[in-house]
Amino acid sequence: MLSMKSKCELCAAPLDYAAEAFICSYECTYCPACEAKLDACPNCAGELVPRPRRVTGLREIARRTPARVVRRVKRARS
Repeated sequence: MLSMKSKCELCAAPLDYAAEAFICSYECTYCPACEAKLDACPNCAGELVPRPRRVTGLREIARRTPARVVRRVKRARS
């Protein structure tokens, strides 16, 4: 699962899970203002792409498809 960091790695601006943000393949996270100043990720030189937005939390996913969440939890414990 994608780690949704809650702040920009350069300016420490807060980033809500539904906020626009940019990430590299290592999940370094930047706000749109910082991304506009960068050609690539300053940590790994990777490509910066728009981060997917989360519109539902785990509780909402569990409510809609409880068997899916249970299966993943069981596999993770094995």
